[in-house]
Parts: sequence; C-alpha cells; structure tokens
Amino acid sequence: MTIGCTHLDQVHPVTSTTNGCEECLRTGGRWVHLRMCLTCGHVGCCDSSQGRHATGHFHETGHPIVQSAEPGESWRWCYVDKKLV
Repeated sequence: MTIGCTHLDQVHPVTSTTNGCEECLRTGGRWVHLRMCLTCGHVGCCDSSQGRHATGHFHETGHPIVQSAEPGESWRWCYVDKKLV
C-alpha cells in the first residue's frame, strides 16, 4: 500500500494530547471524525466536519500524512500523493 508515497520519512512516533479536534475544542466547534498528524501529533477534524481542521493543518504546515484517530481504525492518508499509505 505504500507504493508511490515518498513522505513516509516524515512519520514520527506521536501521541495525541487531546480528546478531540484541537481547534474545535478551543472554539466550541463540533467534529465528525478525527485525524492525527503523524509528523507532530496535531489532532484535527475530518473534511466531513465543518472546520476541516486536519486538512487545514496540512495546508499550514505541509505535514503530509495523517492517521485516523477513530477507535479501531489505523489507516493513513498522504495529502500530497492523495492516497492511502
């Protein structure tokens, strides 16, 4: 599944420091699903959420790979290559 993604060198051991989307928790927003940045550990909401903070974090930082932060899910997405990794 990693064929074509050259950003795996930017994945680091990270842990979530929040129980939800960091921006939504600060502003009182609501999220649908959560994604964790595998470069820095930022937790943001998915694109189905109003804030789309995980994608916003990618655009602000360039950190390419997120992992689902939903219980029982472990898939990863590369924003740059637009594919599962």
